[in-house]
Amino acid sequence: MKAFKIVKVISFVLLFVALGGLVVMNLWNWLIPAIFGLKVISFSQALGLLVLSKILFGGFRGGSGWGGNRSHFWKNKMADRMKNMSPEDRERMKAKWGEHCSERFGKKDIQE
Repeated sequence: MKAFKIVKVISFVLLFVALGGLVVMNLWNWLIPAIFGLKVISFSQALGLLVLSKILFGGFRGGSGWGGNRSHFWKNKMADRMKNMSPEDRERMKAKWGEHCSERFGKKDIQE
């Protein structure tokens, strides 16, 4: 039974990749030659584009590109730090960051 599930998952992944390659190939061949005058691509080139775009924009960690699941890491780390601070330290840090943001971005009032 477990072997059947593995075969089922592998076939689904292969079907998904093949379908993605076909979509990329058809969209490229429909739009890019007409707009930019570039050449038509083959299925294997479309798969290469798909892999390249996944590497550049999505990564292979299961995240959704440009940080994915890691994007809230710094927020969680800062929240933990803020929890362990005294109220005076917290206010000092907020004031310091308010000054930093107003200098950097030219804002006169930082409202919370």
